Amino acid sequence: MPKKKKDTIKRSGSNFVNNVLAVFGNSPLKALNYKQVASSMGVKDKATRDMIYSVLYELREQGTIQEVKPGKFLLNPKHISKVSSYKKFVIGIVDMKQTGKAYVSSTELGEDVYVSPNNTGHSLDGDKVKVYLFPKRSGRKTEGQIVEVLERNRSRFVGTIQITRNYAFLIPDNTAIPVDIFIPPDKIGTAKNGEKVVAKITEWPEHSRNPFGEIIAVLGAPGNNNVEMQSILVEFDFPLAFRPEVEAEAQAIPERIPDDEIARRRDFRDIYTITIDPADAKDFDDALSIQKLPSGNWEVGVHIADVAHYVKPGSPLDQEAFDRGTSIYLVDRVIPMLPEKLSNHVCSLRQDEEKLCFSAVFEMDDNAKVIDQWFGKTVIKSNRRYAYEEVQAMIEGANGDNKESIMTLYKLSSILRKERYRKGAINFESQEVKFHLDSIGKPIGVYIKEQKEANWLIEDFMLLANRKVAESIGIKRGKSDPKTFVYRIHDAPSPEKLNTFAQFVCKLGYSMKLGSSKNIASSFNKLLKDVAGKGEETMISSIAIRTMAKAVYSTHNIGHYGLAFPYYTHFTSPIRRYPDLMVHRLLFDYMHGSPSVNLEEYEKMCDHASEMERKAMEAERASVKYKQAEYLMDKLGEVFDARISGVSKWGIYAEIIGNKCEGMIRLRDLNDDFYYLDEDNYQVVGQRYGETIKLGDEVKIKVKNVDLQRKQIDFELIQEPR
Repeated sequence: MPKKKKDTIKRSGSNFVNNVLAVFGNSPLKALNYKQVASSMGVKDKATRDMIYSVLYELREQGTIQEVKPGKFLLNPKHISKVSSYKKFVIGIVDMKQTGKAYVSSTELGEDVYVSPNNTGHSLDGDKVKVYLFPKRSGRKTEGQIVEVLERNRSRFVGTIQITRNYAFLIPDNTAIPVDIFIPPDKIGTAKNGEKVVAKITEWPEHSRNPFGEIIAVLGAPGNNNVEMQSILVEFDFPLAFRPEVEAEAQAIPERIPDDEIARRRDFRDIYTITIDPADAKDFDDALSIQKLPSGNWEVGVHIADVAHYVKPGSPLDQEAFDRGTSIYLVDRVIPMLPEKLSNHVCSLRQDEEKLCFSAVFEMDDNAKVIDQWFGKTVIKSNRRYAYEEVQAMIEGANGDNKESIMTLYKLSSILRKERYRKGAINFESQEVKFHLDSIGKPIGVYIKEQKEANWLIEDFMLLANRKVAESIGIKRGKSDPKTFVYRIHDAPSPEKLNTFAQFVCKLGYSMKLGSSKNIASSFNKLLKDVAGKGEETMISSIAIRTMAKAVYSTHNIGHYGLAFPYYTHFTSPIRRYPDLMVHRLLFDYMHGSPSVNLEEYEKMCDHASEMERKAMEAERASVKYKQAEYLMDKLGEVFDARISGVSKWGIYAEIIGNKCEGMIRLRDLNDDFYYLDEDNYQVVGQRYGETIKLGDEVKIKVKNVDLQRKQIDFELIQEPR
């Protein structure tokens, strides 16, 4: 160790030492010598540089920094508390971009932290990480450096394997994974060059750019429909099959209902009961019964498959259902939360079969006012399975089986729906992209499926049951607090987002009232009605949805803003949603006097369910995007009418009218001018001539390129907005 004057730290003062440590804090993973520290501090004179030199060795003796190489020092992570006043760490989730840069979302910070590609360390998209925050600079976004990976987001990676003579690489399908996985020769297994495979990371050496891995499954040839759908499931970390013990438990469940079980339940087998579902549905988890009471009122039963009777807490079936969280609806298949024996047979409310249910039964007058209600275990026998199309035809005037009962249900549901909107519910009508597939799963047609009155009929009664179940537990009665329960909550949109949206639609000639929640909902509904069928409809609807908060599961009830319900839960789909199964169990136990369950434990379960729901939706969207890309693969050079659906600094997104296939028109390909993004007005503007291309504009495009593996479509603009 070189000679140094004694107690340099004392003589130099705390501010000077703080400045030295701040330099290390800016790059906590970088080793620095005294010259580099001096340069960062703007120090040029020899005397001060010598002081820095001495301070570094004293800090080393204290253990605050480490000498990793002769004359090179690094902040010691074991002594963070000694320098905590000079730096700040936050925990967050990585949102990795294709370029290698990342944004870390942190709830404790309340904003995203930008991380440059050289500061992401060994983190990957979705990982939970610790981030060091660089000192905030005026007018700059918050920046930082990932210093530790706390929890990996995924254990499996899907992609194409490229094999050379001495090694192989997995090229991930996910463009948010900016590194390839190195596969040693003895870890390749039976994989062949160019195949789709699944790998896991085995190690990531400190100074290696690429992680090391091994192949754990071979899916098959890229482009094969089954291979691609399985790839999407792996990409979002869903299992490809049920574990053997889960299947064994399901197979052991008898389909016949014992007489003593029927005797314990309220019997609805002789009351007219129906299901209304998509024509291709197999898992029927809800049914409606209706009968006229002597009083002249109507008894409407909302009967839900009693999954809890078969799936016991802590069993392999239950653990599997919890892990999955939800069923997944890909373009060509359903990946059920429960094995097919349960989802399509034992629990499914199939026509002419006796089934066990948990029911919400309502006595209603002709004005759909609920006079009385009852919740309990039942046995039913569905008299008729209807497809939505059959019921819709009756609503529109056609004759059909038991039309009178169907129309009574429709009349009551319409009143419920009207009342919901009167109280402030927002009417976001959804559109689904559907495909006509050939025998090998190739899309030969794309169409848009819209919700109609038959869908609303079922939805209105399901909403009624969900709301009344939540109220039965959540409303405070007497002095004791309500018991812990699982709610479906939806927060009000932030005032900032609302104001931005209101200002935007104002520029398009529409107005929004932002006073009360009821006024906001009324304004949204009027706006959505006014734009229906116009060029800007898709644009305004999509931005309106983005303005809203996302609905999630929670034990902390704040109501459901979009539905205008103070109390709301999910009770009606336990075959395909784990939270509904939780609700069934809690409701039954509380009805029989059980004490309240642990709130923290159930809140964690709610968080998991919300996360799995999000991942399932992303997987479903990925399957749609893949099929849209596949549909356009043999349409290169063809021209379509499209509508501008998004803008970014890289390009304009356009959506083909009629099938919603979306692609990008890259700004660099627009040769008539240099275009820049006007983010506030959702448009791009030509710098020289002032031409604008904005959201909602109708254009003609040509299909330029399709990258099937990346699910990316490129368009060429061949006609300016009309």
